[in-house]
Amino acid sequence: MNRPESLNAFSDAMTSGLHEAIPRLAQDSNCRALMLTGAGRAFSAGGDVKGMAGGAATSGSNGETTQPVETPTVEQRAANLRKSTEICELLHTMPKPTIAAIPGVAAGGGLSVALSCDIRLASSKARFTTAFNKIGLSGDYGGTYFLTQLVGPAKARELYLASDIIDAEEAYRIGMVNHVFDAVAYDDEVMNFAQRLAAMPPISSGLMKENLNLALRGSLSDVLDLESSNIMTCFDSNDHKAGARAFVTKRPATFTGT
Repeated sequence: MNRPESLNAFSDAMTSGLHEAIPRLAQDSNCRALMLTGAGRAFSAGGDVKGMAGGAATSGSNGETTQPVETPTVEQRAANLRKSTEICELLHTMPKPTIAAIPGVAAGGGLSVALSCDIRLASSKARFTTAFNKIGLSGDYGGTYFLTQLVGPAKARELYLASDIIDAEEAYRIGMVNHVFDAVAYDDEVMNFAQRLAAMPPISSGLMKENLNLALRGSLSDVLDLESSNIMTCFDSNDHKAGARAFVTKRPATFTGT
């Protein structure tokens, strides 16, 4: 996300770019892991609050600032926003690891996007806030779903209703982020982590993610059924054979995704 002058606040161009890039990379077999970050000193501040304050027509945290000829209905605005939020759904469900690299501020819808990723890697300079309630909004981009899953319902309600700002260490303590890296070494650390995930076998990584996502909503019986089916698919893969040989011979494995 590349609007550093506005802390990577959402714009039409940015959300359009995400809608083009994320589905394309989800289908690209050469992309083994996807890392999303923001330029400059922020991940994303979410919606363009300055645009909202200026009276521009908006439809949620995508921060649309163009004034339409005819004012859309509430239903139309909700449908447009729901379409925009598909990026979070795809980051959560695509069959490859997704990483939010958070160098600084993650707020509002920007925080929601980070929460939709599988892994969150924060700089020691990162700061987090749901922010919505301070500007009279209820939240979007799946943040209430993801935060409740990560930190539990009580803490999620506190973070949304009070909209406090927390630092990286507190975010790590409550389970919002997976790792906090010193700001000096941050770029190298997140790239090393992403390369580790990208080097893993893509078939098992994708099916493992499917298992984990079902565990959020399914019964134990459902998960056991899916695990049994998915691991049989893995047993028949060349990547499993390569991994087993590498384990026995104590040599690095090369995974081809077949």
